[in-house]
Amino acid sequence: MAPGEVCVTWAGHASWVVRTGGLTVLTDPVWSRRILGTPARMTPPGVRWEELPPVDAVVISHNHYDHLDAPTLKRLPRDTALFVPAGLARWCRRRGFRRVTELDWWEYAELDGVRFEFVPAHHWSKRFLLDTCRTLWGGWLLTDLTGGGRTVYFAGDTGYGHWFGEIGARHPGIDLALLPIGAYAPRWWLRDVHADPEEAVRACLDLGARRMAPMHWAAFVLSAEPVMEPLHRVRAAWARAGQPREDLWDLPVGASRTLAAATGEPARSDPADMPLS
Repeated sequence: MAPGEVCVTWAGHASWVVRTGGLTVLTDPVWSRRILGTPARMTPPGVRWEELPPVDAVVISHNHYDHLDAPTLKRLPRDTALFVPAGLARWCRRRGFRRVTELDWWEYAELDGVRFEFVPAHHWSKRFLLDTCRTLWGGWLLTDLTGGGRTVYFAGDTGYGHWFGEIGARHPGIDLALLPIGAYAPRWWLRDVHADPEEAVRACLDLGARRMAPMHWAAFVLSAEPVMEPLHRVRAAWARAGQPREDLWDLPVGASRTLAAATGEPARSDPADMPLS
């Protein structure tokens, strides 16, 4: 990769391989075939674990099993830098990780020229019977400080609301927003904690993000909507909003796209980067 470029690869669900500022960052890595309480995943991870480049850092959005997967984290070297929500560092350190940074909303830390800022979301946390909302949840802004200045927003899990506008006001010019579009039905139950495809497009507009990459669909059966519905609805919502088609990065699982340094050059696609039909 050239200096200032950003490359993202969708491994499936909320797991991305983000290469920025010379670092390789995993978001909510889940490479397990099963998670607690759900059937086996519908699509395998799009990148074989053995084919990953050395991982410099991991960001975790919250502690639900489909975002914080202990068997996957166990595969990482214990000196991997972990960035986690407030309250979650102890869980990580008990598993041997030595470089754990715990942040509250709007706090940030830096690692080798990349800034990791934890930002608000509307969701919840729970892993056990008695720990509901004892750790925080949120999204992450990854900003390359080494020259290109590219910013990637990873939303984690969230409902739709005013926080997107607040994030965009504090960080104008977000280059790419990784936004969840699945696990939204029925709405009476999931509206507060999972955005639907139309809300995800509104969130991208509120953020002022230049591009959107959908995620959080087609991996695990977590809700009642048909498997392909999120993709079809987000494409339609994007078109209705009058957004350029090339700025909707509706990648198939395992595909990559590279955003050039901030010089006005267009994004580059992986040869396998063909949208699902």
